[in-house]
Amino acid sequence: MPQQPRPGNEPDASHAEVLPSAPWQVVQWHPQAPPQPAWGQPCNGCGLCCLAEPCPLGMLVSRRRSGACSALRWDDEGLGYRCGLLSDPAGVTGWRSAWLLRGVRVLARRWIAAGQGCDAEPLRVERPDLP
Repeated sequence: MPQQPRPGNEPDASHAEVLPSAPWQVVQWHPQAPPQPAWGQPCNGCGLCCLAEPCPLGMLVSRRRSGACSALRWDDEGLGYRCGLLSDPAGVTGWRSAWLLRGVRVLARRWIAAGQGCDAEPLRVERPDLP
């Protein structure tokens, strides 16, 4: 049975999305995030795939197999989500070794299929009415 938010602990997100393969899943989505691109189109930083579940490397960093990836970062300048393992691996991992951080970037680029196009299932997005 779906859990309802506890009083006083309601999410303040302005978007919610529902995965078609699950009964439903609510994620907190930045109000300025772009819509999900069509299958195979270049990533635009909508972040829905990483908000729904982490990639294999994100599972290691987040220590979870479902829910939002802890490495996902909002980029105020670019108005989109970015993988922190690519944009700020030292901040995500706490490591300082240059060669280790380069390796993390290489793995992250491969595991998120950077440059290969959107491979997330089309998600149904419901935007709540904003005041």
